[in-house]
Amino acid sequence: MLLPAKAECKAVSTSQSCPACSKRIIDRYFLQALDQFWHQDCLKCGCCECRLGEVGDSFYTKGNMILCKRDYLRLFGRAGHCAACCKVIPAYQLVMKARDNVYHMDCFACQECSSRFCVGDKFFLSGNRLLCSQDYDSLLYHTEHHSQDYDSLLYHTEHHSSFSSLPSSPDSQD
Repeated sequence: MLLPAKAECKAVSTSQSCPACSKRIIDRYFLQALDQFWHQDCLKCGCCECRLGEVGDSFYTKGNMILCKRDYLRLFGRAGHCAACCKVIPAYQLVMKARDNVYHMDCFACQECSSRFCVGDKFFLSGNRLLCSQDYDSLLYHTEHHSQDYDSLLYHTEHHSSFSSLPSSPDSQD
């Protein structure tokens, strides 16, 4: 797993030259990253060219590229598939997780009535189907009155939990 590097903002003068522009650093504030000193405007993501000192205190390197977290994950992160719609979930997107299933934020909804879950809402998994409390209760009622296999359904559906938003994490190798 590749861990992000750190960029520190310094407030001292230096006679070093910036590796990006080769000019001497005479600015009051500059960045120290990769054992070198950089102008604040020169330490940029190799893809989107955002100023890395402004988007946080960490960045990623791969080969000779310096990247912001979003571009690193977009280029080298693992994509997954949504358990509800089966479409690809880019590695940089926030996802919802329930057991081993991963969902787009918009797909994290009851698969019976389509009502979306909010943070803190309870949901139930029946097999791999997400259900709200009302549809779960309805499913149990119908199963109890129309099936001999009620105990096996309970075994799979009685577990419920709350959800939280989790970012995908980089798993690529250098």
